[in-house]
Amino acid sequence: MLRVRKVKLASGGVSVQVVSGGHDYKIVDHIGSSKDQAKLNNLIKIAYDFVRKSEKTSPLFPENHVSESRNNIVLVSQLDFVGLNYSFAYEYLNKYYKLNGFDFLNDNLLRDLAIIRIIDPCSKLRSLKLLKRYFEINYTKNTLYKGLLKFNKLKDDAEKIAFEYAKKYLSFDFSLVFFDITTLYFETFKEDEEEFLKPGFSKDGKSQQPQILVSLVVTKEGYPIAMDTFSGNTFEGHTMIPVIEKFKDTHSIENLTVVADAGMLSFDNIQKLVSKNIKYIVGARISNLPLKLIKELSEYLNKQEGIYFERKTDKGLLICDYSTKRANKNRSDRKKQIQKALNQINSNYKQNKRLRFLKETTKSNFTINNELIEKDELLEGIKGYYTNLENQSPNLIVARYKDLWHVEKSFRIAKSDLLARPIFHYKKESIKAHILIVFLSLCLSKAIELKNNKSVREIKDVIMSVPDVRLLNNTTGEIITKRQKNKETEELIKQIKY
Repeated sequence: MLRVRKVKLASGGVSVQVVSGGHDYKIVDHIGSSKDQAKLNNLIKIAYDFVRKSEKTSPLFPENHVSESRNNIVLVSQLDFVGLNYSFAYEYLNKYYKLNGFDFLNDNLLRDLAIIRIIDPCSKLRSLKLLKRYFEINYTKNTLYKGLLKFNKLKDDAEKIAFEYAKKYLSFDFSLVFFDITTLYFETFKEDEEEFLKPGFSKDGKSQQPQILVSLVVTKEGYPIAMDTFSGNTFEGHTMIPVIEKFKDTHSIENLTVVADAGMLSFDNIQKLVSKNIKYIVGARISNLPLKLIKELSEYLNKQEGIYFERKTDKGLLICDYSTKRANKNRSDRKKQIQKALNQINSNYKQNKRLRFLKETTKSNFTINNELIEKDELLEGIKGYYTNLENQSPNLIVARYKDLWHVEKSFRIAKSDLLARPIFHYKKESIKAHILIVFLSLCLSKAIELKNNKSVREIKDVIMSVPDVRLLNNTTGEIITKRQKNKETEELIKQIKY
């Protein structure tokens, strides 16, 4: 039989215990001790409640229960809410960080900035505030600024780790990679002294603002394995060769095929790829082909899907195919462009922007470019590709090129979900550190998406719906933590062990 025992202490307080037996009693639980009569009364109430419920009672907070802990029974009136955090979200993302292997970089600040960027992408100073608010992780501004300068020394190791992850979990066999380039602009109109921030052709429509170019190499699933940066006025066609050469040499790859869009294509690039024994599949700018060849391939395809036009050229084997869906879009775009050209001709308002189907006959006089319209009609629905791969079916070449959307999706995640743009840093080292943080966040995001078959945005909504509530037991002075649980989060915990 259990009973409540009160023992006077030498300090003047009273200890409240739950014991079993008579003279030779055994202490079942030490509830607490106090000199304050009000707190003592609460301890006695807890003890009697413990006796009443006996061993059948389940702990109210099982995660804090250790061998009949005194927290088994707590009076609700003695609990105060003292805050909450989102430790589950951090634990989940940190497990993926470790799963990717990035813990071997041995930099806690880099890890935490990559994790918080997935939760809430923002400036670095605000990231520090969010780390404290969400996860109770504290960094000083001085630690941040010093840390950013060290990150770039970790870039090569980070890429090697990502490469090893792709080999281990995504069956990456070195043979095929996808390359693309994008622009990231800055919230400034001032160039830097290092001539890294430079205006150039902007894919964001910010041609007047300084920018940088960022290249990305991904696997066929879209998992990033290399990222690099270039000054903003670099011609994008000059970015692919140094990146791919470095990637091939770093990992000692003998047979490599790179897939890239038409912007990467030039005769010089193709010669360099061939000299380095690198295979390629790149988009072809078929509108630049001779009109005779355009008419020939258009007549051959004859608006039929499933057949391929092939022709050897100095840029490699040219393959062309036709798509009805693509033709419908081309036709719609052409009609819009023609209408804009007509509006310009019929308007007294002079526009600085040149329109595609508008031809200037004399100064300030324009007419419709019928020759260009005729060429556009011939190429309606047709897409071209160059490759130096031999003995491969054209449908496989086209299929591999279409997989290029994976790298485009990775850029969309980086730009939209991870807000890689605009950039608020102005020193070259800090800018590159920012890109490394985005690279790590992107690796985590793609690993999570590939494992769960859900977008990282969906996963983020789930893991951030699980707060850890912290309660103060006014009787004992202890902080009790209670985690909200649901089926979705329990499933996520199981899935990250693969």
